[in-house]
Amino acid sequence: MTDEKTNDSEDLPGVGTATADKLREAGFKGVESIAVAAVGELMDATGMGEGVCKKIIKSAGDLCEMGFETANQLMEKRASIGRITTGSKSLDELMGGGIETRSISEFYGRYGSGKTQIALQLCINTQLPKEQGGLGGGTLYIDTEGSFRPERVQQMAKAAGLDPTEALEKIFVARAYNSDHQMLLAEKAMDMIEENDIRLVVVDSLTSAFRAEYVGRGTLAGRQQKLNRHLHTLQRLADLNNLAIIVTNQVMANPGLLFGDPTTPIGGHIVGHQSTYRVYLRNSQGEKRIARLVDSPCLPDGETVFKITQKGLDDA
Repeated sequence: MTDEKTNDSEDLPGVGTATADKLREAGFKGVESIAVAAVGELMDATGMGEGVCKKIIKSAGDLCEMGFETANQLMEKRASIGRITTGSKSLDELMGGGIETRSISEFYGRYGSGKTQIALQLCINTQLPKEQGGLGGGTLYIDTEGSFRPERVQQMAKAAGLDPTEALEKIFVARAYNSDHQMLLAEKAMDMIEENDIRLVVVDSLTSAFRAEYVGRGTLAGRQQKLNRHLHTLQRLADLNNLAIIVTNQVMANPGLLFGDPTTPIGGHIVGHQSTYRVYLRNSQGEKRIARLVDSPCLPDGETVFKITQKGLDDA
């Protein structure tokens, strides 16, 4: 696949300077980002007709050689996949070696189960050099619940051997006040990613705003469509920039379930299908938490115990 950063959108047929400027303003920085765009997104960004947008997307796809490839070629590309340590060896093992780039990893559970603590810990661990389980980069943090606490991040930074002030400088936080604002922040993230060497994007939590705004069965279809679009935007960021996506998710009780754990993540099949890795978190005794890998494309279901201390995540 052609590197999008070496190709200008103005090289495409039907794209002039003005249209290229509109595309860049909408977050389409190069040919590859156009090639993977939906027709409707391009129409909204440029004001052009459907036929023209289809032609531009096709031309971009041809230039990027976005067609079939052998599984061996795909295996070679996966050699560039990075992983971020969680701070717990047992949790890393459960996740196949840590949090994977080019993937969406979802952590869901009840209040106090450790979702935000994992997200904050990963903001620090992402900054570590590769030999220490990091990616040597920064984090974009979309906070929908007002739960981000820089004081807690400083505690974790000290425990990891990082300067607390410098660590905070590499974490960029935006408070999302509704679902539209949340989606806009993700759509406009490309500039921040390129300018600040971002290697992790966190959404904490994914469904909070959607759940509050779309109440009742009559609004379910609209909510799911927007949530689906948001997740596809996040996946595109992961793919185009080889970074990791972490989303936390709320839960509800399923009253129709007579046996077993009735806890169910919000978002239904949309979130389930789009999340690459799904981890269910539960409280245990004291500092201990239980993590269960519920879904993965290549790993077996499993369960492990870790703990959350003042210093951050650790093995139980």
